[in-house]
Amino acid sequence: MNRFPPFIETALQRAHSSWQDILKQGLSAVEKNTPGYLDSLENSGFLPTQGRLFAAFSLPVDQVRFVLMGEGPYPREASASGYCFMDGAVQELWSADGLSKPVNRAVSLRNFIKMLLVADGYLQPDDTGKDAMKRFVENSLKPDQTFIQTGQELQANMIHSGFLLLNAALVFRKGVPAAKETRYWQPFLNTVLEALGACQADQKLPVTLVLWGKMAERFQPQFEGAGYRIAVSEHPYNLSFIGNGVMQSLFQPLNLLKKPV
Repeated sequence: MNRFPPFIETALQRAHSSWQDILKQGLSAVEKNTPGYLDSLENSGFLPTQGRLFAAFSLPVDQVRFVLMGEGPYPREASASGYCFMDGAVQELWSADGLSKPVNRAVSLRNFIKMLLVADGYLQPDDTGKDAMKRFVENSLKPDQTFIQTGQELQANMIHSGFLLLNAALVFRKGVPAAKETRYWQPFLNTVLEALGACQADQKLPVTLVLWGKMAERFQPQFEGAGYRIAVSEHPYNLSFIGNGVMQSLFQPLNLLKKPV
């Protein structure tokens, strides 16, 4: 398939030029597997809106060091940013009581931040509740502190660290089960991951595929031993994610909660 629906062509313009051929190959694989699917999206009210379907591909191919695979976009227009896990509705991260109300409502983001704080030694694994967060703010978030303040800064830090923030399903549609949407997009994801692995084959350190949750775990058998390192965990909306040692070891060296030096 050489041409795609106009809304797809428009959305592709937001992706970095190094991804263009790969994304088009992936879209052709979707159309081959499910003819008419891409056309059917146009008037379906899918999220994300504003041409952000491929926003995650803003990082050049050769700068990707991690692929963070989530499940699908947030089911709210303001939150669905086109980046896996990044809630576009979250501005401030902190409040006087600990985490801001928007972060506490975004359960996965809340647990992710707490996991980072445990990994960095600011919280104890068995004490991550409201009182512990309030103590952290009082003791560590000083006027001259070096912690980031917003969700946008967290996203920027992750991208700067080489994260491709990708969902197993690129769209959310009311009435369509997430597992079904993921199956539609699997040929696209397979194409992207195979191409990325091939592009990075000469790198000394392989790309790490970070799989969160059951839908993302589907990709483990196919890509384990295929040029990727694999790091698997429960989805961050589970409280147990905060104490996940594999995730703590992976993220601790990246200093994602600190402002760039």
